[in-house]
Amino acid sequence: MSDADAPPTVPAPRGPELTDDQRVARARAFADEQAARRTIREFTPDPVPLEAVREAVRAAASAPSGANVQPWRFVLVTDPAVKRRIREGAEAEEREFYERRAGREWLDALAALGTDAEKPFLETAPALVVVFEVHQGGGEPKPYYPKESVGIAVGILLAALHHAGLATLTHTPSPMRFLGEILERPRNERPFVLVPVGYPAPGARVPAISRKPLAEVLVER
Repeated sequence: MSDADAPPTVPAPRGPELTDDQRVARARAFADEQAARRTIREFTPDPVPLEAVREAVRAAASAPSGANVQPWRFVLVTDPAVKRRIREGAEAEEREFYERRAGREWLDALAALGTDAEKPFLETAPALVVVFEVHQGGGEPKPYYPKESVGIAVGILLAALHHAGLATLTHTPSPMRFLGEILERPRNERPFVLVPVGYPAPGARVPAISRKPLAEVLVER
């Protein structure tokens, strides 16, 4: 490829000028902040600043993606009637899961988290962010590594919302086709995850679980 045919470029962004100690301190502070994040299933109905949610989505949309196709769509839901329909659809699928689809091993694993087919948080949380994986069609190009790309974006979304002082939950009722129907999304947009956003209810509790230590998850060669 000649220089004339090469795609346009811009200078690579440079981060702040920091000492090594400052870089370690920033990384440690971020890790400590994220380590405090917990999945919340009991929310207050108190409204959240939607501009903070929009900025978190903007951060998520900065994620890398295969061939820079950016195969994601974020739908922000605050309408109580729509949230009600989403809860009804999710609970219908969850009842099927708990009563028929899930095996004993899976149910035993979930028992420690205290979950069941009832999902009141889908109505109580003041905002829901429904993330869709966008496929070819309707003017959208073919995506490359869509699940990996959207997964990275969702990770950034959760980190950004937590950084903003908001609580979240990742909810994946299966199948999730009802979300596309309720939210009137085109067929090439496939539901990926549903993220309630809000504040923990007074007295809310979470399971007494722990994360694996760094030595158990990091291998250095």
